[in-house]
Amino acid sequence: MTTTTPTASWDDLVAAALLGTERRTPPVAPRPGQDAPSALLDAAALSTVRRRAGLRPAPARPGPGRAPEDPRPALPTAARSRLAMLLADRSAPGRGGPRSAPDLAELLPQWLALANHHGYRVPDALLPALLDAARARTDLRPEALTLGGPRALWLARLNPDWKFALRGTAGRAPTALPEPSGAAAGPDDEQRLWEEGLFAERVSLLAAARHRAPAAGLALLSGTWSTERAEDRLMFLDSLRDDLSPSDEPFLEQALSDRSRNVRATAAELLSALPGSALAARMAERSRGCVSLTTDEVTGGEPTGGEPTTDKLTAAEWITVRPPDECDSGMQRDGIVPKPPSGRGERSWWLGQLVEATPLDRWSAWFGGRGAAEIVALPVADGWQADLHAAWCRAAVRQRSAEWCRALLGTPAVAPVTAGEAAPAAWRDPAKLLSALPARERAEWVAEFIASHGLSDAFRLLGVCTVPWAEPLGRAVVDALDIARDAGSYPWSFSGVMGLAERCLDPAQADRLEVLTAIPDESEGAAPGAGGYWAEAFQRLVGTLRLRAAMQAELEPS
Repeated sequence: MTTTTPTASWDDLVAAALLGTERRTPPVAPRPGQDAPSALLDAAALSTVRRRAGLRPAPARPGPGRAPEDPRPALPTAARSRLAMLLADRSAPGRGGPRSAPDLAELLPQWLALANHHGYRVPDALLPALLDAARARTDLRPEALTLGGPRALWLARLNPDWKFALRGTAGRAPTALPEPSGAAAGPDDEQRLWEEGLFAERVSLLAAARHRAPAAGLALLSGTWSTERAEDRLMFLDSLRDDLSPSDEPFLEQALSDRSRNVRATAAELLSALPGSALAARMAERSRGCVSLTTDEVTGGEPTGGEPTTDKLTAAEWITVRPPDECDSGMQRDGIVPKPPSGRGERSWWLGQLVEATPLDRWSAWFGGRGAAEIVALPVADGWQADLHAAWCRAAVRQRSAEWCRALLGTPAVAPVTAGEAAPAAWRDPAKLLSALPARERAEWVAEFIASHGLSDAFRLLGVCTVPWAEPLGRAVVDALDIARDAGSYPWSFSGVMGLAERCLDPAQADRLEVLTAIPDESEGAAPGAGGYWAEAFQRLVGTLRLRAAMQAELEPS
């Protein structure tokens, strides 16, 4: 029989197993002919039995309280079966190359959003699978936890693998975080969670409280602000962004003196999003000294009938830029970062930060009542246009000004401009500017862009458009894909756009796209077999659209 030395503890056995018997001699005496690894395993088996036999019975833990009630309606039978299918398919490994079967894993987020739109609750039997899916994919968590409701949170308390659910998601009400008994949380529970909860739970609670009552949420944060860590203060401050209001200004002004540079910068950014704030006024005053409208009278005339005309005086106007000479302490307190990134000049860096924090309506007042489009069209002297317009772009997005975003975007038929282009056009990021426009106008702009320039530069633009895509945009995408097919190339270059189309096209378009599923005649110069691959890709698109239509019908209340 194998024996252990008197000093062979469980820890010694584990250490020998982890390091390997070649690196550490195991604390065992092997039988004749037995090798060291086998002797170590025998010793571990004996030690395991000995340890278990020596355990004393302990009082049983109390069972979990009753799960809270969820009064929401149950899923229709067909929708329940569909959810079970989507959850079962979510972990299926992806297959390379084109295929005609819809990707169910990509349809799960859309299904969850539709189910929540109708106010359903998930069947109890599917809660574990839903929580497993949300654990694996963070993008599913907000919708999955909403569908799971209080029972999902109750169940998550019983399994450490699902502890992410207890940390909540931004915007969810704290009453959705019941105690194990299922009782709803009250004001005292909120305060206790704020003082004792995990950091992520506190962020979620703050966001929910701010959404419900901004002043109460701010009071919650103010009570512990001075005792929070710098990295926590930064995250808490950022959670004020969605429900920002002028009443937050005193607190944010105080945060401008925070000892953390990142906290100061975030506070300044939030204040600059409030056009009526004192910080915005200070930034405007600084910008006014750096950017001005210059008017000059020039002599000019046009000949008529071969004879020169009397000289006429006309007014020439342009924007003159004189960036700051230094970044003083006042500017730094207001969030101006003094050190520029690599390759950027100091003065242009300071100028951009000043202009992007200036209320956009000030420029109209300073430039003779001109609108955004007229101001953007003015020439800028000495090569400062890219810096000035880049700062205006950031200000337009931050202040959600549709007028300025529209002016800075320009006409979509003009040569394509993307964030990755070289200067001088690199200052303009259409995807961000489009996000401030109404959904319909956004779709129409992108549709015209695609009609003029194709799909190569349109992927990011499509990502900011509302789902399902409006008819002009859907038609433009399909037409561009059809043109690409006729060009004879393989469809793999457009797989990203095709994937977006599967999730974003209106399902009602499936019948109209049926004609594209046929294999076309190969044209001269076309890639071998490209027509068949395109037919397969369109078959998958049509099949996915019809599946989405079926999902919508299954979720409709009877």
